[in-house]
Amino acid sequence: MVLRGNRQGVAEHGHRITAAIACHVARAGGTVGELTRLLLHPDHEGGRHTRHIALRSGQARALDYLRRVWTSASAVVAGTRGLESRHHAYEILAALRDRIETTTWRGERGRTALRVLRAHLTFAESAGGPLHHASERQTAEEAGISRTTLRAVYETVLKPQGWLRRLRVGHGREGSTWYLDHGNTAGRHAPASASRLWTTQYPPDPALEEWTTPETGTAADIDSAVIGRLMGHDAFTHQGLGSSALMIIGALHARPSQTIGELVGSSSVSRATAYRTICRLADHGLVQRSGETWALVPHALEGFGAVQRPALQPARGWDMLARHYGTTGVTARRKALHAAERAVYREALGRRAEHRRKAVVIVHDGRRVLIAAVRPDEIAPTWKGRGGRVLDPATGHCAADWRVASDGRLILITPADQRTYDELAAAHAEALSEWESTP
Repeated sequence: MVLRGNRQGVAEHGHRITAAIACHVARAGGTVGELTRLLLHPDHEGGRHTRHIALRSGQARALDYLRRVWTSASAVVAGTRGLESRHHAYEILAALRDRIETTTWRGERGRTALRVLRAHLTFAESAGGPLHHASERQTAEEAGISRTTLRAVYETVLKPQGWLRRLRVGHGREGSTWYLDHGNTAGRHAPASASRLWTTQYPPDPALEEWTTPETGTAADIDSAVIGRLMGHDAFTHQGLGSSALMIIGALHARPSQTIGELVGSSSVSRATAYRTICRLADHGLVQRSGETWALVPHALEGFGAVQRPALQPARGWDMLARHYGTTGVTARRKALHAAERAVYREALGRRAEHRRKAVVIVHDGRRVLIAAVRPDEIAPTWKGRGGRVLDPATGHCAADWRVASDGRLILITPADQRTYDELAAAHAEALSEWESTP
């Protein structure tokens, strides 16, 4: 006899092996018939799960199961590409980075999505391919946002638009398994998030010959490496310079000397936001104006500004800007909170792994007895006597009221447990009669 929990684990393991074999056959150009012949062959070890289904539920059920697995495997293989080498993987990541940098990220949520996607790109580059592992807390710390914002961006932007796919939910000490993709056009304008991602600022009169299309056009051009390096700092939190400053800095670093109109397109921000952000950066001496164009000052990426006007104090590092906006310590507090959450979670996992349970208090012979819920392997061998009896550690004699169960746990045998079958039947009949006679 196999316990239900173990049987379920064996079935899940068998299904994963079957799905892996189906993906391999689909990637090699095989057919569902070849997969069926392969897995139903009695000598193929990988087909044990399928043959077990056929033996238990019939051949038709097993064939239907294989067709479902084949459909899923074909869809997965069609939506992914095989990596021939590590160099090929880095080529794919480089193409993905170019795609990210030239994609229009409209609105505050779009700019936040870029930060999250840039964090996942960093993890993918460390892993050596689009397939990587990352937890929510780890990604939130890298992107410099809260977990609540992170989840909202996952569900409303990155997953619907095909940028990220969660292949496996994290469990225990392992983070979730993610696959970084190039996005899709079909889900790019989802109705649920369109009002948050698309600008609504249009000219009141077409005769103005301005903004004939949405302000943030398709000519985006930013340096995501700069954004990835700065986005985790306290100075770029929501209460500080914010994501719009990251976009402006990334756009000016990719292509210096841009006008406000050009920045509207290259940084994917609205005209009002571009004006407001560029003035804020100019007040800190991080950008300088030459005619109608703007550019970063020489040490702007380190947070050091140049004197633009004598009345203004130039920035002296990102830490000074964080103190100016009152955001100093936000990142440290977030990391401390995440560390505390991890500690509590790991402690709970440890208790669960040890199968700890609360002690039980029973009343025996008029006195309260504390029974510790020990595991079977925690019962000392000196307690166990012959026939499942329990030895008193103090005297060495058998305790008449105690037994060791087949799973190793302690059982208290009371007089009520020593009744014969006739006594049990009479007690049952009496209880049933009393229940039915109750008004």
